[in-house]
Amino acid sequence: MKKNLLKCLSATFAVALMANVLQAQETVNPPVKLNTWSIGVNAGALTPISPLGGKNDFSNWKTNLGYGLYIKKQITPYFSLRLDGVRGKLSADNTEPFDNGVAITGGVSSFETDLNYSGSLNAVVNMFNIDMFRKENILQLYVSAGAGLAGYKTKITSAAGTRDYTSDNISELIIPVGLGAKFRLADKVNFDLGWTVNFVDGDNLDGFYKGNNNDKYSYAHAGLEFSLGSGEKQLAWHNPVALTYDEALAAKETATALKGVVDAQKAENARLRADMDNLLKDSDGDGVADKLDKCPDTPAGIVVDGSGCPLKVAPTKVIVTEADRKIVNEAIRNLEFDLGKSTLRAKSYPTLNRVAALLVEKNFSLKLAGHTDITGSMKLNLALSKDRAEAVKSYLVSQGANPSRIEATGYGPNQPIASNKTASGRQKNRRVEFTLF
Repeated sequence: MKKNLLKCLSATFAVALMANVLQAQETVNPPVKLNTWSIGVNAGALTPISPLGGKNDFSNWKTNLGYGLYIKKQITPYFSLRLDGVRGKLSADNTEPFDNGVAITGGVSSFETDLNYSGSLNAVVNMFNIDMFRKENILQLYVSAGAGLAGYKTKITSAAGTRDYTSDNISELIIPVGLGAKFRLADKVNFDLGWTVNFVDGDNLDGFYKGNNNDKYSYAHAGLEFSLGSGEKQLAWHNPVALTYDEALAAKETATALKGVVDAQKAENARLRADMDNLLKDSDGDGVADKLDKCPDTPAGIVVDGSGCPLKVAPTKVIVTEADRKIVNEAIRNLEFDLGKSTLRAKSYPTLNRVAALLVEKNFSLKLAGHTDITGSMKLNLALSKDRAEAVKSYLVSQGANPSRIEATGYGPNQPIASNKTASGRQKNRRVEFTLF
């Protein structure tokens, strides 16, 4: 199990080395180069007790010198991995009674343990920055926790004398939990105060087995930490909150300056737009700007030349041939409606199609005049004559003729071409006349 733990610690530290490479690749335009590796040396007091719970096997614990070394990889300003090593001595005896007044007699009276090594990998979290609006802090508080191995050899003293607790060195799992404060003395030097309680996975550290009561020891230390690398600053003291605040202030100043530029540009654009509108102003709507229009106030719809004056266009002479008239006359002869209605009968379609094609081909204009006989009221005949002319127009338009060139008018019985006294005369008067022009 302990070999596996060492393998895990080695693998974890290898991950830290890889993280250094990845961070170097992923850092985008840092303001300054930041050092992420550091080493530290320290010395302090080793004691075989802990105030964090549990019972002490000896009543009179002693303070001995301890010293340590560590290497640390700073992952973010708030988190790092630290590989710690500590050596020293631990000792205690029973020359004084316990706090409950019970004196210890007989058995193991004292012990002395040489802590040959104590190695652990710890996660360190910076809990508090004194001034969140400073880019580089000078004081940090941190906590740490991890796991590792402690190797030691213990001597015990009893009535029989002093002897080794075991003939071999002992290695046991330890769980270190600590806190501390760090002061920045210079850009690459820190002063470190810390205190760590190491919980041992066993009851062999003091050479005295006292039931299910695992041993523990504390290490209070002071030391120096030295930043490694060519950077001027340490990532651990880098304060992204303050930098974000400064960037926000800088962005605000930039936005204010840009707003002034944008406002000035808007004013300039408004002036140019007014000048352009004045330059392109066309009061009479003939398509020629007032500044170039030599004939202002041209009536709407009049075609003008480049100077804005009416364009003189020679009228196009329309020639209607006898063949054209023949097509129209044939359509008139074949034109039939339902009795008393304006509905065209299918017999009328073929010759009307020829008239529509003629209008499209030669762009003729056509006047349709509807007529009736005197049968029925005047109002009814006027409406019927108009509807029949419109019916013819609608059909021609459906075949492609230009509706603007077709005029449909109803005259009722007012323009007879035969007597309304005979049936044949009334038949002739019921008609729609086509006039090409």
